[in-house]
Amino acid sequence: MKGARGFTLLEMLAVIILIGIAAAAVSISVAHGLASARINAAASELAASLRATRTQAIVHQQQSVFELDTRDATYRGADRRDVHLPKGLDLSITSAASDQSRGDTARIRFFPDGSSTGGRITLRSGQREWHVNVSWLTGAINIFDTGTHS
Repeated sequence: MKGARGFTLLEMLAVIILIGIAAAAVSISVAHGLASARINAAASELAASLRATRTQAIVHQQQSVFELDTRDATYRGADRRDVHLPKGLDLSITSAASDQSRGDTARIRFFPDGSSTGGRITLRSGQREWHVNVSWLTGAINIFDTGTHS
């Protein structure tokens, strides 16, 4: 058959290799996005637990304590149940010296007027950092995704 045209084996291999490279790039991007979303959700849940602890202090008109164990990557809020953070997450806390019971455990206390002892909890994964800040004066809790180490 004259004029019949097709693809050479070399052209087919080149296309298959390009498709493989594109699929690998997409899967890596999706995996990073899922890990980032999981850690972002963990930071949001931690902040919600801090807010619930503050609310308990206000409602019951007594001091309420939020505890964080950086060694075990766990925290405990007003409901007194341990919550484990995702694996592969570096955790640190800056809080009042009086609330540092030992090297790997710290707490943030909330008072009946809504104020707190304040602090910053940092969640780190790779080059990404999330800061959960607790204002000492108002007890307000905010999350900041810094994107990179600061």
